[in-house]
Amino acid sequence: MSWLENNSIKLRAIELSDIEILYKLENDSSLWKVSNTLAPFSKYILQKYIENSSRDIFDLKELRLVIDLVGNNSAKAIGLIDIFDFDPFHKRAGLGIIIDSEFRNNNYASIALELVINYSFKYLNLNQLYCNISEDNLPSIKLFQKLGFEITGIKKNWLCYNNQYKNELFLQLMNNM
Repeated sequence: MSWLENNSIKLRAIELSDIEILYKLENDSSLWKVSNTLAPFSKYILQKYIENSSRDIFDLKELRLVIDLVGNNSAKAIGLIDIFDFDPFHKRAGLGIIIDSEFRNNNYASIALELVINYSFKYLNLNQLYCNISEDNLPSIKLFQKLGFEITGIKKNWLCYNNQYKNELFLQLMNNM
């Protein structure tokens, strides 16, 4: 097995055939506050994004991977995981993950994050990973803390939803591998 797979999950590069899952997740307005999205994406724009996603992480400073649920010689795309703000000089990067709602609460996010953490620390040789989570997103906070991330900062009134301000938590995981 490779760095990015185990018996149930495989993380892989995004393909043009992933346009439907990308379209579904990027245009789910209930997720926009998490991704800071302000408007829907067309399939045309998403296709152009996919076509340009083959560039190297050292060039783009990000890597978007599709989370495939594997089994019985088939795979189904169930989400996306992003390494962003990749900084090879300071050896750090941010993480973000989204799982399609019908596949949540099955431990798939934990498995995918474990794979990408291992990849980031052992293969990319990063010193730390971080994420930013709204203080009211308790499932995400719990998920990242379960994997060893610690809350190391609070950005006061950082996020504005419906003219109400929310704090955003800054979580970090140091490489102890």
